[in-house]
Amino acid sequence: MSYDYDLLVIGAGSGGIATARRAAEYGAKVAVIEFDRLGGTCVNRGCIPKKLMVYAAHFPGLMEEATGYGWSKVESHLNWSQMVEKINGEVGRLNGIYQRMLDNSKVEVITGVGSFVDSHTVAVGDKKYTGERILIAVGGEPVKPNILGIEHALTSDEIFTLPKKPERLVVLGGGYIGSEFAGIFNGLGSEVTQIIRHDHILRGFDQDIREEVQAGMIHHGIKIYQNAQLISVERMGQGIQVSVGTGDTVDTIVADALTLAALGRKPRLGGLGLENTKVKVHHGAVVVDEHNRTSEEHIFAVGDCTDRLQLTPVAINEGRAFADTTYGNKPRLMSYTNVPTAIFTHPEAATVGLTEAEAKEQYGEGAIKVYRSKFRPMYYVLPDKQEKTLMKLVVEVATDKVLGAHMVGDYAGEIIQGVAIAVKMGATKANFDATVGIHPSSAEEFVTMR
Repeated sequence: MSYDYDLLVIGAGSGGIATARRAAEYGAKVAVIEFDRLGGTCVNRGCIPKKLMVYAAHFPGLMEEATGYGWSKVESHLNWSQMVEKINGEVGRLNGIYQRMLDNSKVEVITGVGSFVDSHTVAVGDKKYTGERILIAVGGEPVKPNILGIEHALTSDEIFTLPKKPERLVVLGGGYIGSEFAGIFNGLGSEVTQIIRHDHILRGFDQDIREEVQAGMIHHGIKIYQNAQLISVERMGQGIQVSVGTGDTVDTIVADALTLAALGRKPRLGGLGLENTKVKVHHGAVVVDEHNRTSEEHIFAVGDCTDRLQLTPVAINEGRAFADTTYGNKPRLMSYTNVPTAIFTHPEAATVGLTEAEAKEQYGEGAIKVYRSKFRPMYYVLPDKQEKTLMKLVVEVATDKVLGAHMVGDYAGEIIQGVAIAVKMGATKANFDATVGIHPSSAEEFVTMR
């Protein structure tokens, strides 16, 4: 049977674009279907604009710390509109780069919402396109709970489009996205209240990281309601009234905005027409095997719609592994072990490998040795700020192998990226100890811990 394309990709996010370009480079005829701007969540409503806002939020602290080094005090204020305009400009620039990359790879872009008609055919408006293979890369969308007045709340998608900076912001949930937004707006000068359902933020991360980041956020002025739940949201003029339950107590918080950034995301499968295929869905996510193949032999899926590791580099690697295997005669699998990640909170955190709890569960408590170091970095001595850095290694005693590395502090993401290479290669604590440290630096602590 003849098809319009060798590969039809639904979704032009990071995973979809990476797959399409790699497949096309191997000679496949490829088209990408996308209803929104190129780049997906990461470029347009996630990683990129968020990280730019993280940078913006650091400047008040930098200006304050400069006085400790002899600089005169700086009086400054944030021009919210200018910041948003510049961030949107950078997003637009990246959209253009993605378009040029697809053009250079000879990948056709089909604009519109794609929906399966059958397992080889996707409709976009009143047109139909067929593919020998089809890749689902539609990403995810924010979760909205069924709570009274929830329509007045913002999701992580809309928070980038606020017309002005909220003076008072409530963040619901303790995931990494919400915790990052809490830190961003706190740094930009908003009064931030965070509502979490447990004792600590960042469930699933190493407990020391959870405690240290949360303590740092509170130290910077973020108010955190622990073991709490959102009861209702009510519009009040230009602001909102948020009712929060903690035990038998109900508190009322008045704010300018409420964001649900921390309640997570779910696969964006609505309107995809999967019912017209044999693709299986479990708990709202597309089911795939180790090759990212669905229950239909020729339909594959990568990224957040499979709900495994919701990280942009993971989606990219999954897609390229599929293209290398299918079109490049270079079979390989995506490895999900020792995937590093960073949390751009204030303080920042990053991690790779097993948490202390995971290591003890897998190997036994007596089989694990933990190395910790907590200190005030030299940078904060002259400004006399009580900012702390935490570094931690989780080591298997029998083999001396480093099973996990965790950090809270400035440039944690940059530092752990390098450490992750060593952990991925199976480095031992002795290998770390034999490495000469760069002095004076915070990173040297990873090779001097005893």
